[in-house]
This record gives sequence, structure tokens and C-alpha cells, in this order.
Amino acid sequence: MDKDGLLGGKFYFKKLPNGLLDKTKVTCTICKAEFRYHRSNSSLCYHLRAKHPESTSTGSCQSTPQDYGARGRITKHVSEKLTNSLVVWIAKNCRPVSIVEDDGLREVIRVASGDVRYNLPSRGTIVSRLHTLYEDQRDQRSSKLVQVRNVALTGDRWTSVNNDNYSGVTAHFIDNDWTLQSFALTVSKTEERQCAEACADHFLSVANEWKIKDKLTTFGTDSARNMVAAARLLPFEHMPCTAHILQRTITVSLNDSEFERVLAKCRKVVGHFKQSPANAQELKEQQVAHGQKTEPLVRDVPTRWNSTLEMIKRIQRNKSVLTTILAQQNSMVTMLTDQEFDILQKLEELLEPCRYVTELLGGKQYVSCSVVLPALCYLFRVMELSDDDPVYVLRFKKVFTTDLAQRRDSINLTWLKIATALDPRFKDLKCVSKDERREVWASLHDLVMAETHAHQPSAQTTEEPSPKKRKIAICLLGSSDSDSEEEEDSIDRCLDRYKAEPKIDIEECPLQWWLKREGAHARLAPIACKYLSTPATTVPCERLFSLSGHIIQKRSASLSSDDVNKIVCLNNWLSVKD
Repeated sequence: MDKDGLLGGKFYFKKLPNGLLDKTKVTCTICKAEFRYHRSNSSLCYHLRAKHPESTSTGSCQSTPQDYGARGRITKHVSEKLTNSLVVWIAKNCRPVSIVEDDGLREVIRVASGDVRYNLPSRGTIVSRLHTLYEDQRDQRSSKLVQVRNVALTGDRWTSVNNDNYSGVTAHFIDNDWTLQSFALTVSKTEERQCAEACADHFLSVANEWKIKDKLTTFGTDSARNMVAAARLLPFEHMPCTAHILQRTITVSLNDSEFERVLAKCRKVVGHFKQSPANAQELKEQQVAHGQKTEPLVRDVPTRWNSTLEMIKRIQRNKSVLTTILAQQNSMVTMLTDQEFDILQKLEELLEPCRYVTELLGGKQYVSCSVVLPALCYLFRVMELSDDDPVYVLRFKKVFTTDLAQRRDSINLTWLKIATALDPRFKDLKCVSKDERREVWASLHDLVMAETHAHQPSAQTTEEPSPKKRKIAICLLGSSDSDSEEEEDSIDRCLDRYKAEPKIDIEECPLQWWLKREGAHARLAPIACKYLSTPATTVPCERLFSLSGHIIQKRSASLSSDDVNKIVCLNNWLSVKD
């Protein structure tokens, strides 16, 4: 037996046929239940409390120091740590606040701690601690914003299933270590209509609340009319979301094309298996029989073009399986012909480059806007017409390039070109024409000049110069033109040094490049920090809506809109690695 006699003789080790004891298994003397034993009495105590509570009143289950601590009670200090850990867990993992009323969670903590009298904190305590944690984390984010010169915003509006309006705003900037930072500012419920003026006023109020209005550079939105109109009312540069632009271009290109007829047939095939559990089960069985991965078919949705790509990929992968099932069932749903599968293959080849660009621009680690023009240039290149293209492919490519070119001209090209030039991966500016390249470097020249003048000490003086000093100043006026020329030459040399630097690989980080060469290009570095901090899409903001919708619909019906805002922001802040 162990030194405690397996909790006072209430359990014993199982005896093997050879007479030895099997110390990996124990048996309860009361109910003869058998348990695995891993040198811990916690599970044994739990069994006694749950099944035989009368046997624990004076037994060793209350007095074993190894299991329950010196006095068998959680100290106040440990209780505080537990409460704070619960608060962080609820916020970081978006657990419902009501989980503190769960008996199972209470029992888990009691077993783990050994304190059978421990009770979870109340819901009110958790909400109060959430507010405290929010204010602490908010102060940390505010201190970060104080230390930077430029901040970019993305914003969006969203309507919940309860028909409530919500507005989300995220901040983006490059810190002193040349690291891209991004975090939520708010996901707040709004009462006013979603008109342009109301949207603009709300975004300005958020900027004023965080004291960053004078630092704002760009404001990113989707292509909704009210958001575009709101951006025009704001005193910042507008940056349309590239992911939304690409979504609309692909949707326009697919409409009224030869592809749409084949896609409609695909949807009928998918519906045959999605709407019938029996058919879905038969699909799984046939996939196993054919040695394929078991996977359901996917129906595309109009607002997510990549779902169309996934639908045709799965149908192509399961061609033989689907053909076999539909033939055996003698179904009214007809399978695609070989010619139609050829059309699907062509569509996949057209959409695959778009998928690559979309995933690049909308990755979890948000991407700088310096990638936008090179990405669009890549799409124009892969959509070039070829003599080998079928008529339906030629039509798709023409509509795609025409529509994308129109949308490209409506985005903030001036800002994007400068950001591209300041990215050491794309500073050769091959994504724009030669004439545009000269204009970009001329604009950068002017920006460096403005930056230089902005940081020069003021020439004004409060005291009247003496006659001797006035005479010297008059004599020096003749040198002002030469000083200006010297300044121009100095800026030209600054730009030439930067242009002479070798390009870096596409996989390398441009910010790390700037971190190492900030001293060598000191006049360009502040401008690069400003332009490269603008994100390419509004995906960071949309992720907040996905999270808040989950909380509102399923988790926190009893929480106020202010509580929802705090939990969503905390989830975002605690998930971001500093």
C-alpha cells in the first residue's frame, strides 16, 4: 500500500495471478469500481465525493496535504489569480460569461486545486474584471499610439441578425522597431442610420476618442456607396479595399459567360448530395471505395468567389465517384460531360491566380498597400489574350481586364505608387509605365523636401536684429538661390542612393530592410514608415465583425453592447503578440 493506505483503505491495488500487486490499477472497496492509478489520489478523491460522500467526512480525502494544500483551502492570493485567469480565458477565447455558473467547471477546479469548498466568482465579478482588464489593455494601446507619428485606419459598418447597426475601426502603424502593428479600436453599436454623414461623424469621433486625429494618414473601406461617400467627407486619404475590388471584378466576369451555364449545372449536382443525407452518405462510401479522401461537396455563394473555385475543384476531384453514383441511382440530375469538365478546368486555371492574390492581400498578418500594384500587374499579365484561348476564355479575360482597369483607376494610385517605390522589393516600379515612374520619383523628391522643411528650426526671431546683423543678412540674400540648388542636389543624391540599392527577394520583409538601413536613408525613412503602414485591405476590420456576430448571436444575449465591444476588443488585443 502507499503511505496513505490509498485514502484510508477505501481503495486497494489489484492482485495479479502470480501474487504480485498491479500498482497501475486500484479498486474501490465500497462499489468495487476499478480505476487506473497514476500516483495521484485526485481521481480517487473525486470518486469518493461524487459516489460516496458519506465516506469523506472524516477520511484522508480532506487531510492529505499533497492533494489539498497545507490547510485544504485555496488562499486569497491564488483565488485572485484564478479569477483573473478566468477573465483572460473568457475574453481571449470568447467564452460566455455565464460559464462561471457551470457546475462542471467548478468541479474541475475543485479537483485540480484540492479545495472542495471553492466556488467560482459570480457573473457580476467577471464582468467587472473584464471592464478593468479592458481599461488596462486600452491604456497600453493608447501609449503605443502616442509614440508614433502616423496611423492608418480601416473601418466598416455591419448589421446584425437582430437588425442592429455596428461599426468597427482598426488602427495600423509601424512602431519604432519597424514592426507592423494592428489592433481594434472599437466595435460599437450605433443608433443612427448608415448614411455617409453619420458614418463619417462616427469615424471622426473614434479618432478623437483615441486622440489620433492629427496622426491619421489613410482610411480604408470597402466599395459600399455609403462608405465611399463617408471617406470623401473625411480629411484623410481614402484607400479602397483591394479584396473587394477583385471580388466585384470576378463576379462581373462570370456573369453572362459560358462558365455560368456549366456552374449552374455544378450547383444542381452539389444540391443533389447536400439536400439528401442518404446521398451524402453514399458519396462518402464511394469515396472510400475509390480510395479518395472523404470530403463533402461545396456550394458556392455569390459574395465569395473563392467558394466557386472550391466547388469546381471538388467536383473535378470526385468526377469518377459522382459519375458512378448518379448512374447507379438513375437520377434526373445529369453529370457534366467531358467537354464541360474541360470548361471547368479552364475556369480553375483563370481563378487560381486570383486566389493567390486574394490570400496574399488578405492574410492574417495584414499586408502593406505596397503590394497592391504589383499584385494587380500580375493579374493583368496572366489575363493577357492568347491565340490558343477558346472563345469563352477570351471573353472572360476581356471583361476581367476591362473591369479591373476601370476599378484600378478609381483607387488611390498616387499613394499606392509612392508606397510601392518605398518597398525595396518593388522599387524598380516595373508595375507602372516609364512615364509614371518619373512622376513617382518627382513626387518623392517633393515629399523629402517637405519633410526636410518641416523639421528645420524656425527662422523667426523675437528680437530686432542689430544694424550690423541686418547688413550681413542683406549680403547673404544673394546666396539663397545657390542654397536651394544645393538642397535639390542633396535630395537627388538621397534618392539615387536608395535607387542604387539592390532589390530584395519577394519573400523578404521590407520593414526589416528599413530597420537595418534607416540610418543610411534617414531622409526617406519617415516617409517609408508613413506610406508602408497602410494596409492593402479591410480584412482586419471584417474579422472583428465575424467575431462580434458570433458573440451577439450565440454567446452573450444578456450582455450590453458596451460589454460586447470590450470583449471583442480584448479578444483582438490579447490575441496579438506584442
